[in-house]
Amino acid sequence: MDLIWLILGVVVIVATLRDIVATLFHPLGRSHIGRWVVGAVSWLGHRLSSSVPSATVLIGPIGYIAVVASWAALLIVGWALVFYPFLPEGFYYAPGLVPDHHAGFDVALYLSLVDLTSLGYGDISPQGSLLRILGPVETLFGLSLVTASVSWLISIYNAISQRDAFAHEVHLSRMAEERLGEKLADADPELLERLLSSFSRQLIATRRNLIHFPITIHFRSEDEEKALSGLMPFLAGLVEEAVNESRPHALRVRGEMLGMAMDDFADTLRERLGIDGETTEAILGHYDAHQRPGGPAPGTTLPWG
Repeated sequence: MDLIWLILGVVVIVATLRDIVATLFHPLGRSHIGRWVVGAVSWLGHRLSSSVPSATVLIGPIGYIAVVASWAALLIVGWALVFYPFLPEGFYYAPGLVPDHHAGFDVALYLSLVDLTSLGYGDISPQGSLLRILGPVETLFGLSLVTASVSWLISIYNAISQRDAFAHEVHLSRMAEERLGEKLADADPELLERLLSSFSRQLIATRRNLIHFPITIHFRSEDEEKALSGLMPFLAGLVEEAVNESRPHALRVRGEMLGMAMDDFADTLRERLGIDGETTEAILGHYDAHQRPGGPAPGTTLPWG
């Protein structure tokens, strides 16, 4: 029976480490634990949105905290399962503590928590060589978890910053059209060509960030008017202008490239994030609805969104 507890603990630890590494380093963001946790937070947030409209705005931050907390909890439980078979014989107890009264799984959880957080109270300490090694190893895991969590948070906000900067540039282009009172293609086709080139490049980067860090779909823009989701129709309008047969060939090429980038972005939203829709226009429409406060949950499944 002791061996079963030990093997189960190792499995839990390895599965958690695998999820952390997949979240941070896998090019497709192949996390399972994080996917389920954020999916559950998303489901709950959208269910509460009818009575608490701000609930959907908090899905991203709460989802991040919930995933990190889940990693920590699983590591604590995993190491507790490893320590449990060695209680009480494998540990020294401070005077006043009765070993037989401190040999339950709750004590194993306590030891694991103390080691993970590197507190080291000293009331219960390992006496075997293996256990003396495992304690500091778990502490290293705890320090690594902190580092991984901070790195993930920085990566998330870098992705959000790039997305919002791109959206702001698109917003300024739309405002420029309104103030000039004419289409950008009519005012200066070469300028529109350069803009479309920039937009294509930034949309591709946004798509890659969304694939690698899918949780970013739940971090809403501070200014709803400058949210990327709401600016997609404007980009589609630019594409329609650019691909007109009367336009210069170079401009038509850039327009086709941006159109294909929008198709790829929509496919990613549908296939990886559960956004409904059969066409690019329909998918992007549902994406915009999802990004608004109180908007519907994407799709009927529980992926990262």
